Order: sequence, then C-alpha cells, then structure tokens
Amino acid sequence: MTTPSPADFAGQHITVAGLGVSGISAARALAGLGARVTVVDGGDSEKQQAAARELEAEGIAVRLGDGATLPTGTDLVVTSPGWKPDSPLFAAAAAAGVDVVGDVEIAWRLRGPDAAAWLGVTGTNGKTTTVRMLASILAAEGLHTTAVGNIGTPIIDVVLGQGKDGERPYDVLAVELSSYQLHWAPSLRAHSAAVLNLAPDHLDWHGSMQAYAADKGRIYEGNTVACVYNVADKATEDLVREADVEEGCRAIGFTLGTPGPSQLGVVEGILVDRAFVENRQQQAQELAEVSDIAPGSGTPAPHNIANALAAAALARAFGVRPAAVRDGLRAFHPEAHRIQHIADLEGVTYIDDSKATNTHAAEASLAAYEHIVWIAGGLAKGATFDELVQKSAARLRGVVLIGADRALIREALARHAPDVPVVDLDRTDTGAMPEAVREATRLAEPGDTVLLAPACASMDMFVNYNKRGEAFADAVGELTARDH
Repeated sequence: MTTPSPADFAGQHITVAGLGVSGISAARALAGLGARVTVVDGGDSEKQQAAARELEAEGIAVRLGDGATLPTGTDLVVTSPGWKPDSPLFAAAAAAGVDVVGDVEIAWRLRGPDAAAWLGVTGTNGKTTTVRMLASILAAEGLHTTAVGNIGTPIIDVVLGQGKDGERPYDVLAVELSSYQLHWAPSLRAHSAAVLNLAPDHLDWHGSMQAYAADKGRIYEGNTVACVYNVADKATEDLVREADVEEGCRAIGFTLGTPGPSQLGVVEGILVDRAFVENRQQQAQELAEVSDIAPGSGTPAPHNIANALAAAALARAFGVRPAAVRDGLRAFHPEAHRIQHIADLEGVTYIDDSKATNTHAAEASLAAYEHIVWIAGGLAKGATFDELVQKSAARLRGVVLIGADRALIREALARHAPDVPVVDLDRTDTGAMPEAVREATRLAEPGDTVLLAPACASMDMFVNYNKRGEAFADAVGELTARDH
C-alpha cells in the first residue's frame, strides 16, 4: 500500500462512526485535512447532543439516533473501537464497496516519512501499565516519547501534532492497542510489539476466542526487530509463529523464571536480559532489581514484574541501555486502582485493584497475596468463575460479594471453596461498598489482605471502575477516622 499523505484526504467524504473521544478526535483531524466529515452515532443523549453542537459549529455534520446510517457518497468509514464488526452501518459500507478502518489505521497512514517508530503493546490485561513503564524507560534514555492509543491519548492527535509549534518531534511512541483497534488497523507495521497474555474477553464483540486471539496477533504483523511474547502463555508464542514479519525479526520471550537464550527473566531478584547481549548462550545482562519496580509500594505483584519485563524487552529492542531500564522503572508510578495500596490498619492491608474487571485480571491479583479477604462481584459480562475460585481457594480467608451477578461467584465458591466464609450483600447501590469493607474487616485477621479485585465490570453500581475504587478507598478511610 502506498502511504497516503494528508493531502490525499482533502475533498473525500468520510463518515466517522462514534461520538466518543477517538471519534471526535478523528473527525476534527480529518476535517482539518480538508475532508468532508459526517459523524454518526446511534445514541441521542444530552451529552451527545452537546458534542454534536460543538462539531457542527466547526462545520462537521452529525447524525444521531435513527439517523446514524451511511451517508450517500461516503468514500471511507472511520470507526471508533467499540462499534461491532456486524453493525448495520458496516454492512451498508461493504455493500457500497467502502472500506472501514479505525483511527489507529488513519494515524498509521498519516505518520510521514520521518515519523517516530511505534512500539506496540496489547494483551487481555496489563496493557496500560506496561505502556506507561515503557514510556518511562524510553524517557530515561533521553528519548522524546509519549504513551498513546488505547491509554487515552488519541494517536491521530499525536501524529498530526508532530513537530508543530517548534516542538521536538518524537523519537518513538509507546502505543497501547486494544483488540478492537487492531481489528480495524490492517496496514499497521510496528518496529516491535508485545502480546502480554491472552484470556477470554470481549467475546461478544469478536464472536469467538479464535477471532479475539487473531485480532491481538495482528500487532506482530510486519514487525521489523522483535515480537515479544509471554513464555508462561503459550498462546502468545503461537501468535508469533503465525505472524508474517520482516526478515531478521526475532521472537523474544519474557518469564518470571530463569531466562533461556533470547529471553528476559528473573534471577535471584534481578531482572536480566539474555536476548539483547552479544553472547546470549553464555551471558546475561543485569537490568534492574525487582525492588526497582514501583519502589516504595512493597513487593510488586508477579504480573507487574511480568509487565516490567515486557516493557524492558521492547525498550531493549529499540536499543535502550540497561541503566535506562533501571532508572525508568524506578521513576514509574502505577495509576490508581491497579494493585494500589490504600492502608494498613491493625495488621490488615487494604488493596484496591478495581481495575481487575475480568477473571484473568482478578486471578493475577489474588495470586499476589497469601491470605485474602476478597471483595468481588459486579457485571460478569458472560464470564464464569469456577477456574478462578479453584486456583485461588487456598488463599481465601473470606469473601464479600456485591453487585448484580454476585450469585455466579457465590455458586462457584460453594462448589470449590465450601469452607470459606461468604458474606452476600444483597444490594447494588453505591452505599454497598462501606458495608462490604466493614464486613471484610470483620473477617480479616492480622497479616491478611483485604483485596478489592471484583473480576467483574462496575456499571451495575458505579459509573466506572475508578469510582468503584474511590468508594473502596473512602470506605477504608472511614475505618481510619472511626478508629482514631
């Protein structure tokens, strides 16, 4: 495919599907390149109407609700990540011979001849943490970089803003990519990329686990230097084997154990590299200590050590020095609601992992602590909990259940952990969280961890997982205030 230039979009009639952050970003960017843009969205809320008025004032047409159909004469459809492939709009586009792509694809096509390299990260869990670790490591090397994509910063804005207003152009971008974004980015070819893990998620969107994995695997297509995979998750290595990469591109594994050649791993509390060294059969390069990962927050959870290794592998593939890996990890601080330490009260530790919105994430969180009172529940999104409970049963001191689908977890506990005390809070209002924390505190003993790792989405009770985590922290704060 010939790389388009910004001028190629001038005069095209482009339909943007979705009035969210990425849709609004794409609409404004394409209109700025001279395209005739129409945004369509099936919703018609007050918030969407307000966004529509802003865009219309800028000369961008908007169709909401029942009017969200394919405009006549559309040359290209640019979709927001959440729109399902079987949407009627896309069926109409296919019937009209119109391509459908995502905002990541548009950004890739517009990046220019001297553009920054892309280091891509995907996986069921850990993407945001890994991308932010990677950006911190790259910055420690003195490179001009930023974390973009699914992390919240629209990549089109970054690509089109390169070098404007005298700003130094980026050397490299740390790019978080969801399975949705990869599905709609057929010509993306990263410098190097990582798939952190694979577990069932978003299957209602993709249709099957095979289709979900295939979309994740797109991140490896055309890689030029390294395809980074998880040694403990064979499915990620299988995706590397199936990828069509550039000649000389290498498969690089990461493991929590002792690494083999062409791998990064851990030896006696040290992160080591046996991939990007001169004699990887005989030598290993020390990169950092495990304690350098989020220093000051206690021993990092195993999955965050894995995230750090993946970030280090991508950075090393880009030529970053070992010292910058160490310095970047030391400078990195996790975002809220991701294994966030809230308090230690009377020998009990309180941890907020509200971001654990599926069973795979919750399993990793539960594996990080020895004795746990688990606060769980919410919207299951079609998940089952037997395997999670089986793997975690020996660690559970007690369980407090909240949310609409808590019965599914309760039934799994009855089957696989019948001796573990369970408190089932029959309520789905936000006020359930203080009661849940009080009940968890009652079940906990000194040395235990009260862990909010819901394994479910939050929307039955809270606006999002952030609000759920904040409610947990506030409830723990009430315990502190009451006891003092």
